[in-house]
Amino acid sequence: MKGRLREAARRVAANPVLRKSAESIKPAPNVWGLLGTFFFFIAPEIVGFVKGREIASWAHAMMLEEPDRIGRSVYRMLQILFEDGGSWINLTIGMALLAWILYEWRRNL
Repeated sequence: MKGRLREAARRVAANPVLRKSAESIKPAPNVWGLLGTFFFFIAPEIVGFVKGREIASWAHAMMLEEPDRIGRSVYRMLQILFEDGGSWINLTIGMALLAWILYEWRRNL
């Protein structure tokens, strides 16, 4: 099993298309990359963990009062997003991106 994983990791690392796509999603190793990663990945999840239930109940109340079908669906999606609080997966992705940025920044110094 370990051999198969190592071989798959080697093939992924050697694939130029996957390397280019990984480089294209990586934030820039500067202050803007750090701030962007924090505000788009980490901060919303922290808010979700802290105020998720309150946001979900507010969205549910607004959905019941909204006369427009599209407006109700927007509030329903907001309710679905926040009813379980934050997402550990998104928080982990944000932290991994932050670590990647800091590693690249330090390497370039």
